[in-house]
Amino acid sequence: MIAIIDYGMGNLRSVQKAFERVGFRAEVVRDPARMGQARGVVLPGVGAFRDAMDNLIAAGLDRAVKEAIATGKPFLGICLGLQLLFEVSEEFGSTPGLGIFPGRVRRIHWEVKIPHMGWNQVFFQKEISLTRGIPDGATFYFVHSYYVDPGDQDLVAGVTTYGQPFTSMVNRGNVFGIQFHPEKSSTLGLKILQNFGELVAKC
Repeated sequence: MIAIIDYGMGNLRSVQKAFERVGFRAEVVRDPARMGQARGVVLPGVGAFRDAMDNLIAAGLDRAVKEAIATGKPFLGICLGLQLLFEVSEEFGSTPGLGIFPGRVRRIHWEVKIPHMGWNQVFFQKEISLTRGIPDGATFYFVHSYYVDPGDQDLVAGVTTYGQPFTSMVNRGNVFGIQFHPEKSSTLGLKILQNFGELVAKC
């Protein structure tokens, strides 16, 4: 079972249905104990970083996320879920994140319309299991006003240009993060989720 973390933010049912469409059972969970029983974990989300962290902490899900990652389970952060994996966000001042990865979440500050909304290309920086069978430069659907600035460039798995380049995919070991929404990204977005599901099935 793939656990989709419910912390009160995000289009959870859309992600769940997308996994089901590619043949994997996914369950929306809020109980840390139930999350611990999953073979893979997904942290989706849209909205404000600070509210998201407050909700995770209040439900005890911040500790559950760190425990799941420490055990080696495949873990996928989507959009805000990617950003929460980093040390701190500049949204509304400075808000600590989960600290799984070094780096900051910064507001898109260059001269472009925000939020960055719509289809855009992702250029892969290294070979990872999540992008197996997907061509370099494939397009996915984005909606965001903040981006991750990793403190370790070895984390960067994909880059997108919107006015200027920014990190749109990260990976280290069992942990993956993507800025775009695979559940809204048609066939190739579903392929991302299928690849993640297959990785979970091998564990």
